[in-house]
Amino acid sequence: MEQVQNRFLRYITIFTTSNPESETFPSTSRQLVFADQLAGELLEIGLTEVTRDEFGYVTATLPSNLDNSVPVIGFVSHMDTSPDYSGENVNPQMVKNYQGQDLVLNLEQEIILKPAEFPELMKYVGQDLITTDGKTLLGADDKAGIAEIVTAMEYLIGHPEIKHGKVRICFTPDEEIGRGTDYFNVEKFGADFAFTLDGGEIGELEYENFNAAGAKITVKGRSVHPGSAKNQMINSMLVATQIIQLLPPEQRPEHTEGYEGFFHLTSFEGDVTLTKLEYIIRDHDQTKFETRKNLMKEICGLVNLKYGPGTVSLDLHDQYYNMKQKVEPVKYIVDLAEQAMKDVGVTPKIKAIRGGTDGARLSWEGLPCPNIFAGGHNFHGPYEFVPVQSMQIAVEVIVRIAELVAKKERKPLPNPPRKGGLKTARL
Repeated sequence: MEQVQNRFLRYITIFTTSNPESETFPSTSRQLVFADQLAGELLEIGLTEVTRDEFGYVTATLPSNLDNSVPVIGFVSHMDTSPDYSGENVNPQMVKNYQGQDLVLNLEQEIILKPAEFPELMKYVGQDLITTDGKTLLGADDKAGIAEIVTAMEYLIGHPEIKHGKVRICFTPDEEIGRGTDYFNVEKFGADFAFTLDGGEIGELEYENFNAAGAKITVKGRSVHPGSAKNQMINSMLVATQIIQLLPPEQRPEHTEGYEGFFHLTSFEGDVTLTKLEYIIRDHDQTKFETRKNLMKEICGLVNLKYGPGTVSLDLHDQYYNMKQKVEPVKYIVDLAEQAMKDVGVTPKIKAIRGGTDGARLSWEGLPCPNIFAGGHNFHGPYEFVPVQSMQIAVEVIVRIAELVAKKERKPLPNPPRKGGLKTARL
């Protein structure tokens, strides 16, 4: 437990926030600094084929200690932290033997982690929590996953009596801005299947996610002096609000849960002459997903009928798809992870992701890739925390998966790896 804790505490002090406005890959050079440090550490613990390529991907191999051929498995986590909140100068706080009390993260800014507001805290009474100081996010998304993978590999190297096949690991940049697999070479990675360590609370196991699209709507107005504007002015901001109102209000994120999809307005910027809207469209069901996109098109068409052709233009593009379609044909890999959790005393919580992961795109590129918990809560903000015991158990799950896979015969996958894929917007 001390090893994974110390690794995590070391990793989160490294500033790796990605930048959605950047046109480089990775989006920030600071991610390369962390990548180089990780590559050095992987060599130190004894992994082979350690590389950090020009795009910032860090890959390495744990060679098989078996004579027979078993599936090659992969474990993947991302190095960047979310630009939603500051990830610079992270100053973690350790709460030993948490007893259910309110945790004052920052007295000056009155940032307090309260069980009344975050009831999941009560699941961890008696455990050790790592929190922020209220000024930054913590970075458990996804440096907890990285710490868990590295610690598991070190454990397997130090315990050769545990039989396992070949294991490949990869740490990716820019996942938080939806570019994490843009240059991921599935064929070169060489795994039959993989798991992202990028989930939340202990026990999470996910192989379904949203189908996702992004919409950019541009509304052109007509600016006329307001004193003589009757029947001539077209205020683009007001036209834009009509588009917003025509979309079903009950299908916004704040009113949905579970398998319910949504339209989410993420940006509104404009004046009388020109207004720009940005939406993300999400649904687990492929048919409903297509219906949502068609509704967006129809609404923009109706507004153009009212105000004239060219008033509204729509740029609508798919971002990623539900991995379920690609994982279900090899459902045994989900069963492996479920069994591994049970074997180490964890109750699996199999659910659909209301979002996306690198694994969604990797699954569509030929590498089936369900998602496993990394242990953190309240990602992307100052209330983020992670129980140390959850990280330790994640290490045990990784090791157990490797053991279980060592008993499986290697079989060809129904979806061979292919290069390329969707270039996504933010997950």
